[in-house]
Amino acid sequence: MENTIKKLFSEFPPVTTQQWEEQIMKDLKGADYEKKLIWKTNEGIAVKPYYRAEHLENIPWLKSFPGDFPFIRGNKATGNEWLVRQDIRVDDIKAANEKALDILMKGVDALGFELDCKKNYSIDDIEALLKNIRADIAEINFMGTSQQMEIVGMMDKLVRKYNRPLDKICGSVNFDPISRFSRRGRWYDNEEADFCTAYELIKTAHALPNFRVIAVNGHIFANAGANIAQEMAFTLSAGSEYLTRLTDKGLFIGEVAPKMKFNLAVGSSYFMEMAKIRAYRLLWAQIVNAYGLNDARNGRMFIHAENAGWNFTVYDPHVNLLRTTTSTMSAVLGGIDSFKVLPFDAPYETPTDFAERIARNQQLVLKEESYLDKIADPAAGSYYIENLTRMLVDEAWKLFLKIDEEGGYIAALKKGVIQGMINESAQKRDLNVAMRREILLGTNQYPNFNEKIEKALSSDIFSAMDKTSAEAEIETIKTYRGAQAFEMLRYKTDVFSKTNKRPTAWMFTFGNVAMRKARATFASNFFACAGFEVVDNLGFKTIEAGIEAAQAQKPEIVVICSSDEEYAGNAAIIFEALKREAVVALAGYPTELADELKASGMKHFIHVRSNVLETLQAFQQQLGINQ
Repeated sequence: MENTIKKLFSEFPPVTTQQWEEQIMKDLKGADYEKKLIWKTNEGIAVKPYYRAEHLENIPWLKSFPGDFPFIRGNKATGNEWLVRQDIRVDDIKAANEKALDILMKGVDALGFELDCKKNYSIDDIEALLKNIRADIAEINFMGTSQQMEIVGMMDKLVRKYNRPLDKICGSVNFDPISRFSRRGRWYDNEEADFCTAYELIKTAHALPNFRVIAVNGHIFANAGANIAQEMAFTLSAGSEYLTRLTDKGLFIGEVAPKMKFNLAVGSSYFMEMAKIRAYRLLWAQIVNAYGLNDARNGRMFIHAENAGWNFTVYDPHVNLLRTTTSTMSAVLGGIDSFKVLPFDAPYETPTDFAERIARNQQLVLKEESYLDKIADPAAGSYYIENLTRMLVDEAWKLFLKIDEEGGYIAALKKGVIQGMINESAQKRDLNVAMRREILLGTNQYPNFNEKIEKALSSDIFSAMDKTSAEAEIETIKTYRGAQAFEMLRYKTDVFSKTNKRPTAWMFTFGNVAMRKARATFASNFFACAGFEVVDNLGFKTIEAGIEAAQAQKPEIVVICSSDEEYAGNAAIIFEALKREAVVALAGYPTELADELKASGMKHFIHVRSNVLETLQAFQQQLGINQ
């Protein structure tokens, strides 16, 4: 066998990196290597087109094992098991309990109860909510309430009442005053009192070693438009703030770190998000270790994650199923402890039973049919993933140290440093969406031409979620979806079209077959993003025939589609003939003709460098769609 292997491999002589690069330069035929093949991420990281074994030489953790410090390869020594979680809004205790029991029979093994923030719950209420639920089998999590202390005490009493093993009780209360301050600009009580509450929560939950009482809600940064390095740095900085404040109050690091849970959001950058989860664990282990660990296991980062809502869409919402599948895979392959798939209809309605069922089953397919729970850290050793992990570790750590120099997370937040960086990143991403450098399939590219929203939607769906208190002390962090501006644009057209004729974008195609088809396809997708009716044509034999057809059809917008060469002499004639009857646009931007056409009065050119959002907004305004 050994001889056979040697003989087989001898047919493939080694190829050096220099040889690869020489072949690449030859194939590029003089094109710029950096522009063509180097990917510049939102974080400013330059990603090579390929990686080789030599690129692993300076990565220090390659010999570490799963379950070992610094846990970059996961918290478990074997396997990649994670909990499938579904959250339940508790409007009625009996109904919520029945739903919990039902979904526990359908593959869920972690429950999140979203309590009513205006209600005070008694131990009888919580007991009724958890009726017939084995707290030592299913993970129990509580959110949406300020009764964290009382609920921890209730859980302790209830598990003793039913004689459940205390070390088997897993779950959490979502006590995160730092996140509250970040989003509302106000503490629960005040800064000092809130950290005293955190101290008391840890003491109260001492008998429940696997019930976590301090949350770090890093998902707010991802959903506010922060890039991955910023999200990591801010989340880790907030976590470090808890460690500092609570150890200063006399708690040992081994009491604090195991009581913390990180709630993260996972976006659509498949490999980057996978690397992010791994990098998070490494950095957190190093941060906790700096506080004086005496047990390496306390350096583990417990991660609950869900799909980032930032890239969810209202139009063509079934595409959300694709987004959630890939980002769930990223999280699982990166090694999370529990995960919640957001139902595809979450942006615009209370999720239906069907949407929740699909969300559950997405994880179950990945686990039971794809076996992603069998292998610990399957990405380990990948040249690409390991290098992405290293780059994210470096970028996030540099930013973490910058926040530390500002005095830590809270001090930086009070100075507006964190908000400023998030806003800058969000503006950059918004521009990328508007320019279609970042694609939201079905929204700013390849929309469903026939989709129309007939029912009335709340304006809140198209607005950022602003939880700012009337007495806010700081500029707060607002979460939003990247598609909202495009969705508002299209929804305005849908509303306008209920009482008016839907505007039509009509393709005036002539000349070169390949160019007119390409530009008509581009223009059709362009205008469909605003919900306009799109009419393509097979191509007119003469300019005169096209003008006659346009005058007969009376479209609101005429889009001239052909090659740059055939625009010369023809585009001006078409514009002059139709400018009084329709808004005339040109598909493309012929540099030699542009000034001449502009001088004749033509204003609209649509091309790959267009700001699609602003251009379509201008068309809407010209057509009187400005509600």
